Amino acid sequence: MTITILATVHASSAGQGGGSIMATASSPRECRIRELNDALRTTFGTGRVMLTSGVQVLDESERAELLNAVQQFNDFTAANDPYGEHDFGRVVVGGKGYFWKIDYFDSDLQYQSPDPADAAVTTRVLTIMREDEY
Repeated sequence: MTITILATVHASSAGQGGGSIMATASSPRECRIRELNDALRTTFGTGRVMLTSGVQVLDESERAELLNAVQQFNDFTAANDPYGEHDFGRVVVGGKGYFWKIDYFDSDLQYQSPDPADAAVTTRVLTIMREDEY
C-alpha cells in the first residue's frame, strides 16, 4: 500500500488566502511548543494518542501505515501551520484522507493548559481521525 502525505488548509485559516507567509516561531516559547508537539507526533511517547472509532476499525496493517504516516509527516506550510506550532496535519493512506490534531490540556485533562510551552503543566493529546469524522 502506498502512503501519500499531503498538506492541507488548517480549518482556522481556510478561505484566508492560504499563500501567506508562515509566521516564524521566533520566541523561545513558540519554539518550545513546536518542539513538544513534534516530540509527541514523532514518538507518541510524550502525551496521549486518541484514535477515533473510524481509525480503530482499520485492519492492523492499514492502521500501522497510518500511524507511521502521522509520525513521518513534515510538510508544514503557511496554509496548514499558520502559527508554526506543528499541531495539525493531513495524510492520505490507502487513498483515504486522515487528519491529526494536537490539543493542550491541563494535567488533569479538565481544562486547557495554562501554558502549552510548559510540559510540567500540560498534557498533550494527539487525535487521529478519518476526514469524514471531523
